[in-house]
Amino acid sequence: MIKMRPSKLSLVSVILFVLLFSQCVLSQLRVGFYRDTCRVVEFIVKEEVVKAIVKDRGLAAALMRMHFHDCFVRGCDASILLNSTPSSTAEKDSFANNPSLRGYEVIDNAKARLEVVCKGVVSCADIIAFAARDSIEMAGGLGYDVPAGRRDGRTSLASEIIGNLPPPTFNVDQLTQMFANKGFTQEEMVTLSGGYTLGRSHCSSFSDRLYNFSGTLKQDASLDPTYAAKLKQQCPQGSTDPNVVVPMTSTLSIADAGYYIDILANRGLFTSDHTLLTSPATANQVAENAKNPIQWKVKFATAMVKMGQLDVLTGSEGEIRANCRVINS
Repeated sequence: MIKMRPSKLSLVSVILFVLLFSQCVLSQLRVGFYRDTCRVVEFIVKEEVVKAIVKDRGLAAALMRMHFHDCFVRGCDASILLNSTPSSTAEKDSFANNPSLRGYEVIDNAKARLEVVCKGVVSCADIIAFAARDSIEMAGGLGYDVPAGRRDGRTSLASEIIGNLPPPTFNVDQLTQMFANKGFTQEEMVTLSGGYTLGRSHCSSFSDRLYNFSGTLKQDASLDPTYAAKLKQQCPQGSTDPNVVVPMTSTLSIADAGYYIDILANRGLFTSDHTLLTSPATANQVAENAKNPIQWKVKFATAMVKMGQLDVLTGSEGEIRANCRVINS
């Protein structure tokens, strides 16, 4: 029998404790978290999501984007839903979210119904995660099990957007680093970027590529000329109309590989889209995803589950908001 010295035994005990503690923390987020406390939660959220998307298919992209913007700033804690106060501007009113981010009423409606049947039980953060999954499925993507048990944060600061959400002007190295800061590989970054296959964008996010690329007063030469001409018709130079939006890809409301197909054809809308062709590794991943859409859907679902676990509050941390737009008094 092998005998261990007390010092080595103590070290082993510490390591085992840390491992067990880490597994305990992770296990607080789990599939079926509400099985005994609010069994109808996912049914109610899905009903509200389906009802909303039937009326407005663009909400599928909006709700998925809401989950992304929530998780990348302060973690998945529903800070994206909090209203600004007289003393503080919240995330939802930052330049990255206002006026482009929408779908708040879908979360409000689900929360109101859940408060009737399961008062004070379901977090707004979990509702966002469920709604994002249901939106992807409604748009033709793969459904997936959502580990739940998130708690709601009590802080939301517009100033924290910078450095946490990638702007449309980022190059591939900047994108890779920002996603790495959140624990994602470069391949997962390319995979999650495919979420742009849904949705639309305001002209201000890409107009520099049409009229003043890199301060040259010229068009970005990497843009497909026919595509650029179409964009110029939709977004005239100097236009500031906040109601004008254009599709992100040629398949506006379908979760497919259209994003990657468009990039290969030099029809990526943002600089941060086209830049994926400037690195051999990411260019290969773009081509692979374009060629194997089912494989991309599987990878995308896996990456969404991982994203939904970013810096979550669990246990006694945070709170369960009664109203998703304000912290509990």
